[in-house]
Amino acid sequence: MKIKNLLVSAVSAAMLTLMTTVPSVAQEDCNRGTLDSAYCDRNFDQTADLPLNESDWNDPSTIIFTYTPVEDPAVYASIWDGFVKHMENVTGRKVVFFPVQSNAAQLEAMRSGRLHVAGFNTGSNPIAVSCAGFVPFGMMAKNDGSFGYEMEIIVPKDSAMQSPSEIKGKTMAFTSPTSNSGFKAPSAILKGEFGLIAEADFTPAFSGKHDNSILGVANGDYEVAAIANSVLSRMIRRGVVEEGQVRTIYKSQTFPTTGYGHAHNLHPAVVAKVKEAFWTYPWDENFKKEFKKADRFIGITHKFDWAVIRQIDAANGVSYDCK
Repeated sequence: MKIKNLLVSAVSAAMLTLMTTVPSVAQEDCNRGTLDSAYCDRNFDQTADLPLNESDWNDPSTIIFTYTPVEDPAVYASIWDGFVKHMENVTGRKVVFFPVQSNAAQLEAMRSGRLHVAGFNTGSNPIAVSCAGFVPFGMMAKNDGSFGYEMEIIVPKDSAMQSPSEIKGKTMAFTSPTSNSGFKAPSAILKGEFGLIAEADFTPAFSGKHDNSILGVANGDYEVAAIANSVLSRMIRRGVVEEGQVRTIYKSQTFPTTGYGHAHNLHPAVVAKVKEAFWTYPWDENFKKEFKKADRFIGITHKFDWAVIRQIDAANGVSYDCK
């Protein structure tokens, strides 16, 4: 199976699962762009609008919040505890952190209405927007305006490889087909800059998560892997891997990091309070230590801030077909 077909099949399978969990709704004649027929984009901002009928607005007594499943969910439940309590204070509602094990599960939860606020990883954002009604509004950044992470291609410290051109004939680890840094960006870069195509020039393997790929390279299980350097930095700070166990042979441009947002049909009064919680959260030391490249949340728009990610998807032949 060609790698492009693998990506499309994996995304389509996840979306098929989503579609089977969602009740049918009357389709409005409206602009949609890449959005699924369940949503409308009347203001052309490339995200789903609030339903016109107030009876379709979701006003939950308990807000379900989740963070992208890139690493151990149990670790992040503790890290996000202070933020969850802050959101409870600001919104006046109970907030529950819901750990998810996969991108597909996170997408399905939002699409089906069981998830209200979430952080979707960079690569999943366009899919979540188009197929699950996700409306991103913020991401982590520093006071000087810097933000994001880079995709790095890493090898074991004693590997002879010095350039991605040497990946030819080898096995390369990716994370999952929906990951930007773990699959989509490196696939486009390897093809565009080095003329390397998965399965034709090298053998792809999928580890499932960035930490699996990093540990695999550090322990010599993988010859080479594409990862997000933000995850690598956090693992080094925690002592999960030692600095110097892996070596970088390629570093990309900076990409936007996890996008935080809400379900399109969340009651606007709740949305306002949720956003207030993000903008006013006083980062504690554990939070600052974990997300060391940032110290605050800033506002973003999917239309502009995720344009580069949609371009990468286009280069990989990915379309946001939710059926």
